[in-house]
Amino acid sequence: MSDTAAREKWERVADWGRRLRRPESSARRSLLLILKSALAATVSWFVSYELMNATSPAFAPFSAVLMVQVTVYQSVVQSLRYVGAVAAGVAVQAVLGLSAGPDLVTFALVALVALVISRWRLLGAQGSQVATAAFFAFATYTGASSDTDQVKELGQIVLLVVIGSAVGVGVNVLIAPPLRYRSAEWGIRALAQEIHDLLDTMAPELGEGAPDADTTQGWRDRADRTGTLISQSREGLRTARESLRLNPHPWARRRRGTLTFEAYDRTMEALVRMISQVTAITRSLDLQHQDEKQQEEESGPDRDYAPFLRAYATFLSSVVDFTEVLATLDEDHLRDQAGRLDEAADGLERCRREVVRTTEDRGLSLTDPTEPYGVLVVEATRLSEECRYTAGVLGNSAENGSSGSRTA
Repeated sequence: MSDTAAREKWERVADWGRRLRRPESSARRSLLLILKSALAATVSWFVSYELMNATSPAFAPFSAVLMVQVTVYQSVVQSLRYVGAVAAGVAVQAVLGLSAGPDLVTFALVALVALVISRWRLLGAQGSQVATAAFFAFATYTGASSDTDQVKELGQIVLLVVIGSAVGVGVNVLIAPPLRYRSAEWGIRALAQEIHDLLDTMAPELGEGAPDADTTQGWRDRADRTGTLISQSREGLRTARESLRLNPHPWARRRRGTLTFEAYDRTMEALVRMISQVTAITRSLDLQHQDEKQQEEESGPDRDYAPFLRAYATFLSSVVDFTEVLATLDEDHLRDQAGRLDEAADGLERCRREVVRTTEDRGLSLTDPTEPYGVLVVEATRLSEECRYTAGVLGNSAENGSSGSRTA
């Protein structure tokens, strides 16, 4: 291995080590989840194999690993559903197997009934375990030598699943119970950063004049690809709320009564609306190239368009400044950031009024469907309103936080 390759390898190792030291890093969370899962599996195997001498001890560690969920709340909820699903599957096999015998017709009936039960909404994502448990129970049942052994083996499956689930939940609760309250911040940062980056690309181009068709199409495609990011951000907010429920961590107990996610929820939905407005802007700009020839024949190329675009570019730059603050949102500095957002919203509104003044001075039509001005002015107004609304929401949250009702 060359010196360069070796140096790069150790730099990657060092970078991984630095990420592990950060409490919020995905690398650290992944490593912790692996270690907790391995511990839960090992303890479950020891109980089922060494202490119980079970016939099918693997049921316990398998169940334990499934129950080391992202949040304590999910561990508890999913363990109850999982045990219920397995118990239902074993019960189906017990009733049909003991009454009809271990033949092919019985298996078909077991499969049919188990698959019907698996559709029960109450079982949620664990519904598929009904059929899995029923099939394993059928295989175990056919290997037993007597009715007593058959009942014993079926009961042992349920007991092993209960033990494994209890161990998995116990490990998740007692050893570094996961806290994800910062996920709400990260979701807002991601959405704000996406708006920031797109508008930061658009503003200089618009300031130089009408962009070409390839450029506007690229902006439009980029704006249309935000659906996954929006879903991930909303999921992060849901996880943040959920991570405090049933969590025994001292921090969670202290914050459970005062922590509210309402402000971040409103902020996230405002950003989602802003993405929709930015998408409408890119669409309007792109549609101008579908009838360029007719526009040139009727009004001449770029007539009064460049001055408007320069004013609009300045407005978009002010939105960039606003989202730059949101892209670094931090609960610990919310009061200062709320003040900066309020100032940015003031500047943004001044730029919006300049856009409107430009359309009036140039006599640009806001009602002509063949011209972009009407849509662009409307979306600028909506963006300005959303920014003002967001600044107000976070400003109120910062004020409430100083009296013990902080937002996360």
